[in-house]
Amino acid sequence: MMAEEHTDLEAQMVKDIHCKEIDLVNRDPKNINEDIVKVDFEDVIAEPVGTYSFDGVWKVSYTTFTVSKYWCYRLLSTLLGVPLALLWGFLFACISFCHIWAVVPCIKSYLIEIQCISHIYSLCIRTFCNPLFAALGQMCSSIKVLLRKEV
Repeated sequence: MMAEEHTDLEAQMVKDIHCKEIDLVNRDPKNINEDIVKVDFEDVIAEPVGTYSFDGVWKVSYTTFTVSKYWCYRLLSTLLGVPLALLWGFLFACISFCHIWAVVPCIKSYLIEIQCISHIYSLCIRTFCNPLFAALGQMCSSIKVLLRKEV
């Protein structure tokens, strides 16, 4: 029974991965690169007032920058996109594996052990420190300080 449920779950996950629609228009739906890598010509090259180049040079520079950035990105993503996607998929799978199988169990184990120690520590504080500080407080409660400003 459990093996059938596990197989059904795996089949559903594979179906979800293959049937998920990929948005080819909005490729950054969570806006993770909105302000980081969005670089336009005006963000990189700007001429202050009084130091303008010829209008033709400015237009050709704009076009050259924009077209070369566009095609260079497309070429690099074509050559390296799939291998890097494989690398990043592998890396995040390893990170997930370590987190699930090592980090969380270590933290849970630590919390269980530290809970026992915290009870002993709390007992020691209440037994030894609380009476000591209460006595010191009683002794110092009768101290009065008077400040006068002499001229």
